Amino acid sequence: MADPGPPPLPVRAIEDVGRASLRALGALGFGAHLLVDSIAWIALGRRRGQAVRAASIFSEMMQIGVRAIPIVSLLAGTVGVMLAIQGIYQLRRFGAEEQVVIGVAFGMTREFAPLITGILVAGRSGSALAARLATMTISQEVDALRVMGINPVRFLVVPSLLAMLLVLPALVVWADLVSLLAAGLYVSGELGMTLQAFFLQTLDLLDAADVMHGVWKSLIFAVLVTLIGIVDGAAVTGGAEGVGRVTTNSVVHGITAIVLTDMLFVFATTR
Repeated sequence: MADPGPPPLPVRAIEDVGRASLRALGALGFGAHLLVDSIAWIALGRRRGQAVRAASIFSEMMQIGVRAIPIVSLLAGTVGVMLAIQGIYQLRRFGAEEQVVIGVAFGMTREFAPLITGILVAGRSGSALAARLATMTISQEVDALRVMGINPVRFLVVPSLLAMLLVLPALVVWADLVSLLAAGLYVSGELGMTLQAFFLQTLDLLDAADVMHGVWKSLIFAVLVTLIGIVDGAAVTGGAEGVGRVTTNSVVHGITAIVLTDMLFVFATTR
């Protein structure tokens, strides 16, 4: 019987799309299972005899949050100054440069601070989480935990998730403060407005809902970054090359999920 040969290109394309869709659905289901299992361990871990250790949470908080403060401060300050520069440049056409405070205040607290911080944490901590789990999977350390009677979700996932939920909103609030300070310093030098006047206008414009808008988004980003890092790390195949591949995937998937979620969140809450 003659070899029919490879299928036509359209058929292969449809097959590739189908396989990618199945992998995405499988990863989504695995992530949902991890989230539910993590919540169960947080609520019932002590009753099950494997409480989540506070030392592990604090260690993750140090890695994810405290050591990210310098780079978060640098990026937040830079973005704040960029918004001020662009705002003054555009508003100068209408003789309304002083109104730049409106754009900077709302832009940073509601949008740019949580978005930039989430992307930074995804690239810094989400990739590290994926690389660590991938390395442990290849070296069979995860299987060793199961043999010792230690649940991997409780030991590996829950501390990172709790730490991310605690420190990412704090980093966003810090980014708000740094970006507004940097923008205020630039506006003071450019327009002759005092720093006190800049912050008084900012406080008059903003309310708690504006700040919490960014904080709520950061909580969603924290869950996404953690689960994507774990799911990608657990999907590792091969050796060192596989670790590098899943680490890259976690960064791409994390940033993509953050940007798309940010768009949906804004669409749902500001219409």
